[in-house]
Amino acid sequence: MFRQAINRLCFSLLLLLTAPQVFADYSWNFPEPVTPMALDTLHVHNKFMLIVAVIFVVVLAIMIYSIFKHRKSAGYQAVADKAPSTFSEIFWTLIPFIILLLIDFVIMGIPAYHSVVMMEDTRNESHLVLKVTGSQWRWQYEYMGNTDKGIEAGIEDAKGIKFVSNLSTPQDQIDGTVAPVNDPEKPYLLDVDNRLVLPVGAKVRILMTSTDVLHNWWVPQFGSSRLAVPGFIRETWVQVEKPGTYRGQCKELCGKGHGYMPVVVDALPAEEYKAWVIAKKEEMASADAGADKEWTKEDLVAEGKAVYEKNCAVCHQVTGAGLPPAFPAITGSKISLAPIFGADGKYLPDSHLDRVLNGKGIMPAWKATLNDTEIAAVITYERNALGNNVGDVLQPSQVKAARQ
Repeated sequence: MFRQAINRLCFSLLLLLTAPQVFADYSWNFPEPVTPMALDTLHVHNKFMLIVAVIFVVVLAIMIYSIFKHRKSAGYQAVADKAPSTFSEIFWTLIPFIILLLIDFVIMGIPAYHSVVMMEDTRNESHLVLKVTGSQWRWQYEYMGNTDKGIEAGIEDAKGIKFVSNLSTPQDQIDGTVAPVNDPEKPYLLDVDNRLVLPVGAKVRILMTSTDVLHNWWVPQFGSSRLAVPGFIRETWVQVEKPGTYRGQCKELCGKGHGYMPVVVDALPAEEYKAWVIAKKEEMASADAGADKEWTKEDLVAEGKAVYEKNCAVCHQVTGAGLPPAFPAITGSKISLAPIFGADGKYLPDSHLDRVLNGKGIMPAWKATLNDTEIAAVITYERNALGNNVGDVLQPSQVKAARQ
């Protein structure tokens, strides 16, 4: 009976291992490195693995030789009445120690030191500077401008471009109410609404921080991984040598939505990058122009719904119910129902507008990320939807005035 159970188990494992699904995404090595840092790290890894393999084989061979050569059946007898000298014990303890010390500090230490220095080298040889801010649970990107070297290289200056990158997988697919769509261009839980775009061949100095907890901006094919720490600016760099789309994730456990903040980077040749920069600046200018017109309540609510579901629903939920006590409900909240402006026409401290503009606690300040139209729209939506019916309208021009 026991043997039959073992046979069935072995047969089941064989079927499982030979199933086509097992080899759907199967590889023996790291993903293809596309930056100098990733390539150097891969070379160091392969060298270390070779050294470790040689040590393993040599030690295992000595063990196997000793076991079979000195076994009892071959006539060898244990010597119980003759202990080795103290000198012999010390000698044969120090010899392996010295060998491993030389391997660690010379053969392995020098290449490792070179890789660490390369990772930390964020001096002024960069072409452009990018600020990456981690928030629960999204990434914010801000192009800080080209350096002198970037200007000399003729790279289009993206200074002033900033946007938020959110997971684009629909919530119903995440909840399991709808089956995930098998789209290689937009893989499940690994695609975003706004991709980071970088020029191929340019060294990009990355300034990294966080608004709330620890995050980690990580793309495996870039070879760089750096913690984003609240209140601190940390540095790393990338230099993508091959055009393409590269995906990563937050690599630091950062809360409930940790698995829902992917990183997607499009590396484009110089001309395509230039076209993207021009189009993005025109898009931002068009959005800013919307702050000077009068919006209807219906248009603001419609626009605000999209802004809310993209940026706010991850904490406050699509229904506005929130996740108390960390993330309070929007529905019926004092902030959503209280007046925004005082008798003097200025917005009140701790009002709905003040909270969205400047944040509070773990609530991020959205004034640096959302434009005037988006802020006006999302506030109008929160006050006139999600179970609330205040009836007022916040115009983008009022948000613009509140910033000043």
